[in-house]
Amino acid sequence: MDIRAQVSMVFHLDKCIGCHTCSISCKNIWTDRKGTEFMWWNNVETKPGTGYPTLWEDQEKYKGGWVQDGDRLRLKLQGRFGALSSLFFNPYLPTVDDYYEPWTYQYDELFNAPEGDDQPTARPISMITGKYMDIEAGPNWDDDLGGSPVYAANDPNKDGLTDEERAQLNEVQRVVFFYLPRICNHCLNPGCVAACPAGAIYKRGEDGVVLLKQDQCRAWRMCISGCPYKKTYYNWSTGKAEKCILCYPRLESGQPPACFHSCVGRIRYLGVLLYDADRILDTASSSEAVLVEAQRAIIQDPFDPQVVSAARANGISDAMIASARISPVYKFVKQWMLALPLHPEFRTIPMLYYVPPMLPVLAAVKNGLYNVVGAGENGLAPLISSLEKARLPLRYMASLFAAGNEETVAAVYRKLIAVRLYMRHLTVKDVSLAEANQALNVGQTTAEEVQAIFRLTATPTFEERFVVPPMEREVAIEQTLDPFTHKTQAGFGFRQAPERRW
Repeated sequence: MDIRAQVSMVFHLDKCIGCHTCSISCKNIWTDRKGTEFMWWNNVETKPGTGYPTLWEDQEKYKGGWVQDGDRLRLKLQGRFGALSSLFFNPYLPTVDDYYEPWTYQYDELFNAPEGDDQPTARPISMITGKYMDIEAGPNWDDDLGGSPVYAANDPNKDGLTDEERAQLNEVQRVVFFYLPRICNHCLNPGCVAACPAGAIYKRGEDGVVLLKQDQCRAWRMCISGCPYKKTYYNWSTGKAEKCILCYPRLESGQPPACFHSCVGRIRYLGVLLYDADRILDTASSSEAVLVEAQRAIIQDPFDPQVVSAARANGISDAMIASARISPVYKFVKQWMLALPLHPEFRTIPMLYYVPPMLPVLAAVKNGLYNVVGAGENGLAPLISSLEKARLPLRYMASLFAAGNEETVAAVYRKLIAVRLYMRHLTVKDVSLAEANQALNVGQTTAEEVQAIFRLTATPTFEERFVVPPMEREVAIEQTLDPFTHKTQAGFGFRQAPERRW
């Protein structure tokens, strides 16, 4: 048993309002420099949709993540010989069209235009060519199903839907969308780390944050292809790759990352998990039917004396273990089993989990009454039986969060419905006690667990949402360098720009 600590995250999608405040706060801090125009370490996508960069989920196009090759696990991108042969030509990279052509506006026209009858306008100008351009794409171009016949219709997660289900989603009464915020998942089995020939990307031992050494990067960009989530970017100005660093300077000072801190919907939770590193290969190699269960199993109980002993033997402090015991991520992922990984079939074992959004139900007005389609079927109370009649098929959500395993997602939704109905029974009082108890039985939960879920979801304090563990970086430095000759510095980047290799 090789117990290690991992700073992990949960995003509660039912609370995301799509305001993009997280994206702007991240960009203002980290990616407002030259060469980072199309870097969105934190972006918010509308689902169904093709995402950013376009069709990032299509690994037949980008070759990201891992695949099972007989009894072994290998990168989908290439092996060692393939990396050598394509060192100076990587055909599986997103193009500018997959991101967007960065632009600015000719603002001086607003102030310097001569007098005339027409209102002056600031025309868009390409930041690549410096010429006038027509804007055709952007980081959130398909926001709120904008252009849904193009973007929503081409969502790769719809591949498993029948033609009839696809047609139904275009009906007015079935139109539905939700927001999917994405940052680097800081995976346990990261494809970007394995794909980098220069070894520039590494995973910090004390907290699991995946970082990229700028002075070691050779701009081969295998990391971009190797990451199935496309959260590594290339800076054309410095000739280096960059990625989300989980605001580790903030973590080291006890603060949550900027996108977490600024989140208007308070959808984000951060905490530390203890996991068994000896089980990474077995977990990543599991069959798709049990990938989610295998990922839950790799997370260890911080109250187990054997786990605690193994953690201490690996140098994990008691303070870190104490943080793991009150981690909101542990509750959502392991204890309540409500949060799911994004595309676990990529086999990177992502450490960012999502509580799926409640799916709007199909309903119709009949005789002046608003009736839920399918409600009351199979002897179940209204809304309990509405899951199979949701506007967005369970198969879609299973493709997104459970490698196609619909029962895994259905179990989460049954518990979420139980929370909603039981709390309505207590507060609004429009649900009878019999219906509330029936919902608890169907959701395989208890009244005590439901109230704990409601408390952490609806009315958590700042300290309950963000349990930032003590990093003890001064101890980590002492293990490798003399602290009297290694003077620590705050911030990110260089006093001088990194030298380009060509």
